[in-house]
Amino acid sequence: MIKKTGSANWKGSLKEGTGTVSTQTGVLDQANYGFKSRFEGGTNTNPEELIGAAHAACYSMALSMILGQHDLEASSIDTKATVSLEEVDGGFAITKIHLDVTASIPDATDEQFREATQAAKEGCPVSKVLAGADITMDAKMA
Repeated sequence: MIKKTGSANWKGSLKEGTGTVSTQTGVLDQANYGFKSRFEGGTNTNPEELIGAAHAACYSMALSMILGQHDLEASSIDTKATVSLEEVDGGFAITKIHLDVTASIPDATDEQFREATQAAKEGCPVSKVLAGADITMDAKMA
């Protein structure tokens, strides 16, 4: 079993407080996050963009793996995940995630591309953990 860690620290009230997030690798090391960046467009990070980045990264790796199983290799895979946070039943929930995928895959047919992108969307571990959200995708070959 592989285990990875992330951590967060929060100080103060919800709207006026501040927090930091860090990752085991140190790539994020006390990166600031807070209410304004989550709900008002502030400049620090927030949980939803971190989930989006994780989903985009996981999806891209899953697509690369599936292509490799068919003797195909992408010269590039660009994935953007848009995470929607909405008020639901008096609280907030991640209700939708939309993946925009553009890939350059020499020698891949349209059918191989469609099948691989769909399999990656369904099989990516982050997609599985986010299964309660409506996950949609637009995928095109460059």
